[in-house]
Amino acid sequence: MSTTRFDLVKDAFAKKAVAVDTPKGKPSEYFGELVFDRAKMCKYLDAASLKGLLACIDNGQPLDRKTADGVAAGMKTWALEHGVTHVTHWFQPLTEGTAEKHDSLLDYDGKGGVIESFDGKSLAQQEPDASSFPNGGIRATFEARGYTAWDPTSPVFIQDDTLCIPTVFISYTGEALDYKTPLLKALKAVSDAAVPICKIFDPKVTKVYSYLGWEQEYFLVDEELYAARPDLMITGRTLMGHNSSKNQQLDDHYFGAIPSRVMAFMRDLEIAGHKLGIPIKTRHNEVAPNQFELAPIYGETNLANDQNQLIMNVMNIVARKHGFVVLLHEKPFDGVNGSGKHNNWSLGTDTGTPLMAPGKDAKGNLQFVTFFVNTLAAVQKHNALLKATIASATNAHRLGANEAPPAIVSAFLGKTMTEVLHKLLEVPSDTPIEIAGKKGKSLGLVEIPEIFVDNTDRNRTSPFAFTGNRFEFRAVGSCANCAGAMTTLNAAVAEQLTEFKAALDVELAKGKKVNVAIMDTLKPIIKSILPVVCFDGNGYSDEWKVEAVKRGLDVETSVPEMIKEFTKPASLAMFTKTGVYTEAELAARNEVKWETYSKKVQIESRVMVRMVTNHIIPAAISYKEKLLREVKLSKDVFGDDYVTMCAPEITILKTLSELIEKATVMAENMRQARKKANAITDEYEKAVAYHEIAEALFALRKPVDKLEEVVDNDAWPLPKYRELLFIS
Repeated sequence: MSTTRFDLVKDAFAKKAVAVDTPKGKPSEYFGELVFDRAKMCKYLDAASLKGLLACIDNGQPLDRKTADGVAAGMKTWALEHGVTHVTHWFQPLTEGTAEKHDSLLDYDGKGGVIESFDGKSLAQQEPDASSFPNGGIRATFEARGYTAWDPTSPVFIQDDTLCIPTVFISYTGEALDYKTPLLKALKAVSDAAVPICKIFDPKVTKVYSYLGWEQEYFLVDEELYAARPDLMITGRTLMGHNSSKNQQLDDHYFGAIPSRVMAFMRDLEIAGHKLGIPIKTRHNEVAPNQFELAPIYGETNLANDQNQLIMNVMNIVARKHGFVVLLHEKPFDGVNGSGKHNNWSLGTDTGTPLMAPGKDAKGNLQFVTFFVNTLAAVQKHNALLKATIASATNAHRLGANEAPPAIVSAFLGKTMTEVLHKLLEVPSDTPIEIAGKKGKSLGLVEIPEIFVDNTDRNRTSPFAFTGNRFEFRAVGSCANCAGAMTTLNAAVAEQLTEFKAALDVELAKGKKVNVAIMDTLKPIIKSILPVVCFDGNGYSDEWKVEAVKRGLDVETSVPEMIKEFTKPASLAMFTKTGVYTEAELAARNEVKWETYSKKVQIESRVMVRMVTNHIIPAAISYKEKLLREVKLSKDVFGDDYVTMCAPEITILKTLSELIEKATVMAENMRQARKKANAITDEYEKAVAYHEIAEALFALRKPVDKLEEVVDNDAWPLPKYRELLFIS
């Protein structure tokens, strides 16, 4: 007998939680045991190699070959103790995922035998095929050379039997072919721009760090049911499926008790993450059924991004051990909330001062307001570009879909900071900014409440919200590489800080006191941002869409059009001035983004048409034949009375016929539209054509979903939403 859908569902419900092999000791005792961190450096490196490596990590000094050889020797000793047999350069090409080519440590010893060998050259550089990864025309098929180069600021780690070295990926001609290279440039740019301003407040500051705290949302589905859905397997989302009678409308899943199977998975995932030095802190049920979230402790942006890329890989491995498949698509199920990856972002100095939180005195508060206002100015100027950084074929299903975020980038400040900015415009520029409760109150003070983190509400509809000591960029998609958004945000802030410092120097040259000059420079910026990018209302409302247009904010909803923002004059100027991207790199990335968009929609269209043709229509016709036999038998037995007696069957038959015809015609139309789109050679024009096909996918699923309601449940060939979303 063949396995039916009901067999799969029964097996899914019967599954029990897999026992978790919890390590001995507390998490703090095994945290980072698979990471070559500073403690391991001190233990396994000689003094000279340790000094050279730390100088490289902390001060950006280059590593010479002798130091690299010494570091490699120490790493090899540590790795062999953990059973490592291979080494790989772990990098982040423009595929949104990670890549690795494993090389054995085995080498000839020159005496007829073999040894384990690993030197500084192998640590520092490898040569993958640059033409085989997305490159936007930078590398032709016959121009294959490209290089991966070690990023010492992100620690080496072990996965299974392989030593993994985080690296950048560049072409033979020097262009970046990855996410890490421009991110590192953006982090340097924002530090270089912020330090001169910070030195006004604290001369000891020599470096400014960008911090990232990602919140990873995801779905879990049973692996057998997943395997029975071609759309889930190939596209990561359900291209068809009628809503379950119950989904998230009772709000009973959010923060609810975690199912035992899921809890076992979460424990294993946390243990694996902690061993890899990923400080996973939070776990909980999300809003939609079978949707969950994990989040780490805040960290330096480059490292935090690497850890997010790593944990997404680990999630898939661990989930399989528990009979699950992780879905990181932004909208795997229609009718319930999709998944995002909120990027909590802030800046801080190497002296330990957070720049997105109030200070201890008027001087510290002025510094906070300076960086707060300039961040908002950067977001206002580049709101369309920031939206473009998170635009993709998958995230398009989530943007503006009555769940965070809307497809308009605005900033939520909260009542307190909105009032502070308005008051700063009203008072003289030498008015101190104090924290209420820490200083004696006097007339003219601009006061910020002492318990600052809790003095503002939250706004789920805001894509860029201030949450007390950081900004939360809520628009990043769950499967995206955070580096895309973080590169642009940090670069935009770097540009704005540089322009602010130049304007401030003009005011200082007039002989003004520092605090007065700063406020005189900030006030025009505050006047500009308050009526434009600052919005604390409902970002989902139709009224806001109209208002946003009046304010001059970008309201584009087409992904192919959004992508064009990267090469518009303002974006080109910002990226080239900050040294983050060259014009050639931006043009190439646009080509990659358009091509990726087209291919993802193309794949979805192919899967949809084939499922309609091979699964849905045959099932509907089979049920139709069953009903026709029923009607014919009734006519043979009851004569003309069959019309009355079979009225329900005849009604269903008419509905079936209409839906089958509609689905068949629409599927064929989509097939023809795809042929026309495939003939287009220009990547932008092709993406525009596929944008129309993406819209048609929604139309095609309507008759299919109606058929699901009409066709006999026993005959329906695919696991339904009620079975996919309620198994744990």
